[in-house]
Amino acid sequence: MKIYIIFILAICSNYVNAQQSLDTIYANEKKNVALFFPEPIRQGITGTSNFVFTYNREKEQYFGLLQATPGTESNLLTVTKNGQVYSYILKYKEQLSKLNYFISLKESIGSERPLILKQKPIAQPLDRIHYFKKFSNHLLKSNSGSITTKRRKGIKLQLQEMVYNGSEVYLVLEINNKSEIDFEIDYLNVYRVNGNKKRKASYQKLFMQADYKHEMPNTIKVGLSHRFVYVLPKFVLGDNEKLMIELQELKGSRKMAMETVLQ
Repeated sequence: MKIYIIFILAICSNYVNAQQSLDTIYANEKKNVALFFPEPIRQGITGTSNFVFTYNREKEQYFGLLQATPGTESNLLTVTKNGQVYSYILKYKEQLSKLNYFISLKESIGSERPLILKQKPIAQPLDRIHYFKKFSNHLLKSNSGSITTKRRKGIKLQLQEMVYNGSEVYLVLEINNKSEIDFEIDYLNVYRVNGNKKRKASYQKLFMQADYKHEMPNTIKVGLSHRFVYVLPKFVLGDNEKLMIELQELKGSRKMAMETVLQ
């Protein structure tokens, strides 16, 4: 009888451990919450669109960044390179007491079933670039409006459309040259800006690296315009943040910075 009771208790104990509640991670749109994993992140998925988890899909990294806008609670499911699975409840919170989570291997809820992959390692990045190109072409063929426009010395820079698709944001841009000189592009950068530039102590300017640039021109000839697409990792702007697009001329003084709130 004693052996039977011990056996039942062991089963119950395993069941309780398997059904233990998940830890909760809090986030908002004002700050980045960093999650550091014991192995590089291979995949990270959130349950609802008001939570965004970003990580480097091209180069292996051990951390990802979490942001949120007000809304219902959700969950985060993450798989690391070695196949370990991690799961957390996500909730929005105005004030955050913790910004960095260092996750240990023992927090894993299990391991995914190994899969035999016949594809070459380079196939996945090529598939992503192919999709970026295909969707960018679709956007350029569609009629676009105008979100914001900046003019300077005969050059017009316009953000026409901003589209969320999957884990990326697509910016449809146009440059129009009505000056008397060809406009050679040195760079076009995209930033997240927080605060007032006149108050340097509170001003922050965060560069956002593009995953892909579609039909990005080198030169805009006199009297011509050119539309192209910037593909960025998905992001959420905070209440006091703006999107800045900065265009600089190569071997020239023409430069413009265009900002928009994107409400």
